[in-house]
Amino acid sequence: MRKIRKGDQVVIRAGRDLGKRGVVLRVLDDDTAIVEGVNMIKRHSRPNPYLGTPGGIIQKEAPMDISNIALFNPATSKPDRVGVKRLEDGRKVRFFKSNGEIIDS
Repeated sequence: MRKIRKGDQVVIRAGRDLGKRGVVLRVLDDDTAIVEGVNMIKRHSRPNPYLGTPGGIIQKEAPMDISNIALFNPATSKPDRVGVKRLEDGRKVRFFKSNGEIIDS
């Protein structure tokens, strides 16, 4: 079970965007994630008349390692570590390590 999923509110813990908050857009297979508005890069693209795309400089989010991301805990308003535990009915759920609050319902 992944500790960070698509749609989670996260805080950046390292890098040039330290302290910024964003939403996870995608989690890739190689333990990297794309976070909305964070780790922006500029890509120079050529125009493609067949597809109707204009050329120019495009800004987009680049993947960043999951170890540089922490889940945002709304109860404490701080980034927090995440654990996984199994409930009595057999379901696996994520929980915040600081206060034990369950993330998944």
